[in-house]
Amino acid sequence: MFKKVVSFVILTIALSSVQAATAKIYFVSPKNNETVTKNFKVKFAQKGLKVKPAGEDMENKTAGHFHVIVDGTFIPEGIVIPADDKHIHYGKAQMETELTLTPGQHTLTLQFADGAHRSSGEKLSQTITVNVR
Repeated sequence: MFKKVVSFVILTIALSSVQAATAKIYFVSPKNNETVTKNFKVKFAQKGLKVKPAGEDMENKTAGHFHVIVDGTFIPEGIVIPADDKHIHYGKAQMETELTLTPGQHTLTLQFADGAHRSSGEKLSQTITVNVR
């Protein structure tokens, strides 16, 4: 019995490592370089991750929630993502939102983070450019 439990634990750890290595997040819409109105919908998605509200499953590297960084870049792994006008938290496990931006070119960086808002780093981020008319 002990041997079966140990085998199960090892298999679970191995699968979690593979899942974390193949995980990705991305914008569904808008697309990179898309022209949008000043109020526009943003949809995000993930593969190989569990989207959970902030505060849940905090030590699981494959569980967390999204953040959108306006006109900024990814946050290094392990750093807590600030909460301000440029760092928008979706801690209720939302996978879409509506943004309002001024006319001009802007970057949007999608960033995944754990339940304590610690960034998953560059490997779980994506940056696109939008042109607001």
